[in-house]
Amino acid sequence: MSTSTQNPSPAMQPVSMGIGARKKYHTLNAALNLFTPEGSIQFEKDHEAVALYMAQHVAPNTQRFASLKEKIDYLINNEYYEAAPIQAYKWRFVKNLYQEAYAHGHRFASFLGAFKYFTSYAMKSFDGSTYLEGFEDRVVSTALFLGKGDAILASKLVEEMMTGRFQPATPTFLNAGKVQRGELVSCFLLRMEDNLESIGRSINSALQLSKRGGGVALLLTNLREQGAPIKKIQNQASGVVPVMKLLEDSFSYANQLGARQGAGAVYLHAHHPDILRFLDTKRENADEKIRIKTLSLGVVIPDVTFELAKRGADMHLFSPYDVHRVYGVPLSDLSVSENYEDLVANPMIKKTTISAREFFKTIAELGFESGYPYILFEDTVNRANPLEGRINMSNLCSEILQVNTPSSYDSAAGYQVVGRDISCNLGSLNIAAAMASPDLGASIETAVRALTNVSDHSNIDAVPSIANGNKRSHAIGLGQMNLHGYLASQYIHYGSEEALDFTNIYFYTITYHAIRSSNQIAIERQTAFEGFERSTYADGSYFEKYVHGSWSPSTPRIQELFASARVRIPTPEDWGILRDSVQRHGIYNAYLQAVPPTGSISYINNSTASIHPIAAKIEIRKEGKLGRVYFPAPHMTAQNLEYFTDSYDIGYEKIIDTYAAATQHVDQGLSCTLFFRDTATTRDINKAQIYAWRKGIKTLYYIRLRQLALSGTEIENCVSCAL
Repeated sequence: MSTSTQNPSPAMQPVSMGIGARKKYHTLNAALNLFTPEGSIQFEKDHEAVALYMAQHVAPNTQRFASLKEKIDYLINNEYYEAAPIQAYKWRFVKNLYQEAYAHGHRFASFLGAFKYFTSYAMKSFDGSTYLEGFEDRVVSTALFLGKGDAILASKLVEEMMTGRFQPATPTFLNAGKVQRGELVSCFLLRMEDNLESIGRSINSALQLSKRGGGVALLLTNLREQGAPIKKIQNQASGVVPVMKLLEDSFSYANQLGARQGAGAVYLHAHHPDILRFLDTKRENADEKIRIKTLSLGVVIPDVTFELAKRGADMHLFSPYDVHRVYGVPLSDLSVSENYEDLVANPMIKKTTISAREFFKTIAELGFESGYPYILFEDTVNRANPLEGRINMSNLCSEILQVNTPSSYDSAAGYQVVGRDISCNLGSLNIAAAMASPDLGASIETAVRALTNVSDHSNIDAVPSIANGNKRSHAIGLGQMNLHGYLASQYIHYGSEEALDFTNIYFYTITYHAIRSSNQIAIERQTAFEGFERSTYADGSYFEKYVHGSWSPSTPRIQELFASARVRIPTPEDWGILRDSVQRHGIYNAYLQAVPPTGSISYINNSTASIHPIAAKIEIRKEGKLGRVYFPAPHMTAQNLEYFTDSYDIGYEKIIDTYAAATQHVDQGLSCTLFFRDTATTRDINKAQIYAWRKGIKTLYYIRLRQLALSGTEIENCVSCAL
């Protein structure tokens, strides 16, 4: 076992906080939740909480050094920092880079942002008593590591991170440059085949990946159903539920030495015979023998399922064992919509039936009870997929959509053929800061290069299929956050005509520069991702809608925004030139964009999460022993409060419309949570899912219902419930 996985990250260990000081920070921060006598929000109290936290907690608990050289030598000699990423540069450059970072005069915009950084990201001494990094130090360490000796890239990365324009995902920002670290990758996707060797190897792979700090999703669609034959003996197979139980126990066991719980998800096709048993595992009253408490559930739904429900017809469920035997391919690699009638008519395929409408009703009921399942709209996803192959699953947050290929094993579970599984290298742009960039295209290119270097640094040889997939695809996921914060700062209502116009043109512009950047990397490295020649990039069809379409702001307000920000919107001529270069040289990254939910990085970056609306004007979080912590919506002021309508009141239509505007430009997925008031019914959830499918949404993440307030426990004049 390597040292990087034996020890929990020092950043996860708490530095003690004095009780008196903690009460002062807490009291000041909690004032956010109370109106002043004049009826205004006490934003200044949160700023005071930040200042007090930094002065009375962070500063006294930070180790000081006489010079930067002494500090770096100490961190290297005591096995906190890796030497190689620093020694790849001249010392004078390293010193100047630290000076550049500190010259920005960074200040955390919220108490929660500061608290999150020092609790979860800042490197601490091994005994957990002392901070060894400020925010600037973590930024420089990340930039040097991802720069890989390229001084220009490292310098650009410091600029992008210190201005808040680009923020690497938590695993990268937390671990880059450290000796005692986990992986830089956010999450992993593994496909499982219908044999014990694959099941056993997949569980082992899940353990290995969970140990390293990643969330893991697994495809169960190809496993034979309960009662299917084994070696021609009928009623022998146990189905998918026992495998789910094994996986849940595995993630609980491999919990990074208690630093954080392992996290897993499983995906099953809607037309798998075990689909109702699969869903029943999340029911509140499920038998403990089958109940799944911590594993996330995702359902893969093709177009034909919606069409059957529309007609009020039954839906046929097809034995994966028979499908593979008759068609020669696993169920996950077969289009059920295209082959549905043939599958129904084929007497060699064992099938059962359930009501399609009852199926959707069950999904809605579970949404009420648990927020699950995630939904992947199979045909929508595959129509938009630019690569050869079939997408059949997603990840723990439902934004990763990539082609996989199966592995095969010998009787000892050793690899005969190493397939291609999936890893996610993520980082997000802050939309408000990106729109203020002096050169948005350059900011995007820096982010793409940084994420590409995350892929280059990742070689998880303990799971060869993951290493193989990463090596061949160089896939990344450039995300976005702070859409609602930016729109509100510009006095634009989320989901309005102007907001949808902005979302469309912004993502259109991001896509152009992401592909341009990947094309430039391919030119420099003289190679493209494996399989490029069989993609819609190579034959030029991917670019048709951009070369021959009309893509410009449709509202005067958005025209004005892009003009005032000096953001040049790509023209059809630009796209034509890019198409020709891509066809000639390729692109380096098989996948470029994915919009994750963004959690902790949103707080430290002072951004609204992802591209969905805020959940509350003043968000309440429970943070360990500190208890309730209050977070004001970024960019919210006394003057623009009306533009911060929360997600429950905005309604699912405007959220879906926003995601649809972005989805058409994103090659992977967007983590889309739907929010409902406490008066919602199962019919409302069904309507929302159908609306999302019709609007071309690729995946749906959680269902969130606003909880009824507990009577007698709310504080009068409470901001979080009164606004």
